[in-house]
Amino acid sequence: MKGKRTSYSDAELAWIKANATRPRILAHADFVALFEHNDLTLPSFNSLCKRKGWLTGRNGRFEKGTRPHNTGKKMPFNAASAATQFKKGQHPHNTKYVGHERIEKKNGYIEICIDEVNPHTGFRHRYVLKHKWLWETLNGPVPKGMCLKSIDGNRQNTDPANWQLIPRALLPRLAGKRGRDYDKAPAELKPTILAVAKVEHAVMNRKRKA
Repeated sequence: MKGKRTSYSDAELAWIKANATRPRILAHADFVALFEHNDLTLPSFNSLCKRKGWLTGRNGRFEKGTRPHNTGKKMPFNAASAATQFKKGQHPHNTKYVGHERIEKKNGYIEICIDEVNPHTGFRHRYVLKHKWLWETLNGPVPKGMCLKSIDGNRQNTDPANWQLIPRALLPRLAGKRGRDYDKAPAELKPTILAVAKVEHAVMNRKRKA
């Protein structure tokens, strides 16, 4: 009857405790047969052992030095599985090689995978901003305190000629929060917006030094 608690004799409990380290499914089958406990389900048997603290001692993991049961054995041939197995030297379809490009999610810049060790992970390849990488290949490293600004406002135009070296402190004056929004401004207004921002920045620097 559902909800009815199963009662056990002292002999039954003693047997279960003595057999607690056996595989639970086998111990349950033997217990049911020996004591004619046909009403006892495997989940109930498991619950009893857990409540009593009679655990099998197994955690499902291979211990150090344990050999898997299929060591040295060949997997039986199966045409369906063989068709999808990786062959020696084969790479997954989504393997990223040097030269692979992706769009950086936060700001929409293009990143490119280069043959250079990642200093953070130690991996043999790493992704860098493509426009900066191309610009520095021609002009050398971007100086400290400086950054690259897209001249046409298109962050995915990685042509080095489209990027101008400007003080990093100039960026807020070109952002939309100040009403200028350089990137979205008409092409004919961009040179004026950039020139005004540079003048304001220079004036501010002079005031600070005065």
